[in-house]
Amino acid sequence: MDDKILTRKIRTIIIVFIVFLALSGITAFPIETELQILHKNSSIFPDFIRHWLTDVYFAVKDTNTKYPFLSYGTDWLAFAHLVIAVAFIGPLKNPVKNIWVIEFGMIACLMIFPLAFIAGAVRGIPLYWRLIDCSFGIIGLIPLIWCHRLIKRLEQINKPK
Repeated sequence: MDDKILTRKIRTIIIVFIVFLALSGITAFPIETELQILHKNSSIFPDFIRHWLTDVYFAVKDTNTKYPFLSYGTDWLAFAHLVIAVAFIGPLKNPVKNIWVIEFGMIACLMIFPLAFIAGAVRGIPLYWRLIDCSFGIIGLIPLIWCHRLIKRLEQINKPK
């Protein structure tokens, strides 16, 4: 595979990753509205998920009514996703030089697991929901590992002989 095709594949993976990372951040802003939609359509879920989503929806709604400033924390979470997405512009421009950003992303994906299992347990998050959270780590890790391997191949192709 020549370096142009390899570079195009790498950039495509990174662009898709940036888009999904940004979307996951953007969707954190209107969390009450999203939960309201899920609550109104909760009949599509099994009972155990329906009950959890109902509890979460009313907790967020009640908190936003009484203490709207607490949602500022979720806004920062959303902002952090957007900032991290911007960091991936580096490997988009120069994958070999900025492979460390891909490695950073891989480490961040792996760090989801201890966070979900430790903080999730402390906060009373049901196990099945923590596993859903962990799935985001796996979903993010797969394209990043693929991208990392392609960048290493690109590095070998462009190595001076």
